[in-house]
Amino acid sequence: MEKRRNFKPEEKAKIVIEVLKEERTLNEIAAEYEIHPNQLSRWKAEFLSNAGRAFSKETDEVEKVKQSYEKEKDELLRQIGQLSYEVTWLKKNLANSKSHEDRINMIEKDNKKLSISRQAKLLSLNRTSLYYKPVPVDGEELLIKRLIDEIYTRHPEYGYRRMPTILNRDYHTGINRKRTRRYMREMGIHGFCPGPNLSKRLHSKYVYPYLLRGLNIDRPNQVWSIDITYCRMKHGFMYMTAIIDWYSRYIVGFSLSNTLDKTSVVETIKKAIKKHGTPEIMNSDQGSQFTSDEYINILKSNSIKISMDGKHRALDNQRIERFFRSYKWEKLYLEEYENGHQLYKITREYIEYYNNVRPHQSLDNQTPAQVYYGRIYNLSTAV
Repeated sequence: MEKRRNFKPEEKAKIVIEVLKEERTLNEIAAEYEIHPNQLSRWKAEFLSNAGRAFSKETDEVEKVKQSYEKEKDELLRQIGQLSYEVTWLKKNLANSKSHEDRINMIEKDNKKLSISRQAKLLSLNRTSLYYKPVPVDGEELLIKRLIDEIYTRHPEYGYRRMPTILNRDYHTGINRKRTRRYMREMGIHGFCPGPNLSKRLHSKYVYPYLLRGLNIDRPNQVWSIDITYCRMKHGFMYMTAIIDWYSRYIVGFSLSNTLDKTSVVETIKKAIKKHGTPEIMNSDQGSQFTSDEYINILKSNSIKISMDGKHRALDNQRIERFFRSYKWEKLYLEEYENGHQLYKITREYIEYYNNVRPHQSLDNQTPAQVYYGRIYNLSTAV
C-alpha cells in the first residue's frame, strides 16, 4: 500500500493557482500531482473562501496574538526557572538555619493548597517524622539519669564500665553496662579515661590539634572554650551550651536546648561574637557538634583558630568543666524547676552571679567580670 502524500501549505497554494489559471483540465493537474480531482476542488473552494483575509487586518492581529503568546510563554518559563532556583536556595538555607523542631512547627496540617507531603519536602523533613509521637520517659529512667549526672559531675573520669558498678553498689538500680552506655550517650557525656585503639587516627571529618599546650594565655579573648552539659528536668532533660573566656573565667555566652544538636552551638557562638568580639582561638572536645561543617565554617569565617582536646583528656578543657561543676552543685541541684523557662531563668541568674559576684581564688578573689573588662580596658588605654 502506497503511503499517502502530504502537501505543505505553500505547495497547495501553488497547485490551486494552476487550477485557477484554467490552462489545463482538473484531471491533468490532478494526474501530474497524483491528487484526486475531488481533493483539488475542495482546495480551490477553500482557497477562494479565505482569499479575502489576505487583504484584511485579521492576519496582522493573529500574528500579534501569536507573538504576544510566545512572549508570555518565554516570561513564564523564565519565572518557573527562577522560582525553582529560589525554592532550592530557600530549602538549603532553611535546613541549615532552623532546627528540626522549628521546621516541624511550620507544618500547616489544615492547609488545603499544600499537602503535608509537599510541605515536608519544602522544609526538608522526613514525612514520617511528622506522625511520630515520642514515648514519654519513665520515672525510673529519669531517676537513674539524675544519679548518673550527679556521679559524673563529681567524677568525670567514670565511664560506662565503672558507672554501673557505682549505681548498683550505692543505689541498687540493677542497671547493666549496655543500658548505662545508652543513657550516657543520650546525655552527651563520656568518661575521661584512656580507651582501646589509642594509636588509631580518628575518623571524624574535621579533627584539629590541641593548640593550648604550652601556650601563655595572658589576656581576655585570646582563648575561649565551648562545651555542652546535661541539665536534668522533672520530666526529662535539656542541654546547656556555654562558652568561657579561658583567661578571666568569664562566661561570654550560653544557651539551652531540648536537643543535642549543632544549631544551638552555632547560635551561641554567633551571639557571643556579636556581644564580645572574636577570640583568637576556640577550644572544644571532639564531639559531633564540634566537628560539623556548620561549627567549622562559623569559626573559619571569623578567622578563629580551631583547637580540640585530645581524646579522653579531661584537663584539656578544664575551665568549662569546672564551671559546669560549680553551676550544678551551687545552683542546679538546689533548685526546683518545672520547665525550660524556669531553667533558663535560674541559669541566667547563676551566670550573672558567677560573672559579677562570685570571687575566684585563682583570680586573687576578683570576679571574672573584673578581670575580663578590667583587662580589656587596660589594654585599650595602653594602645
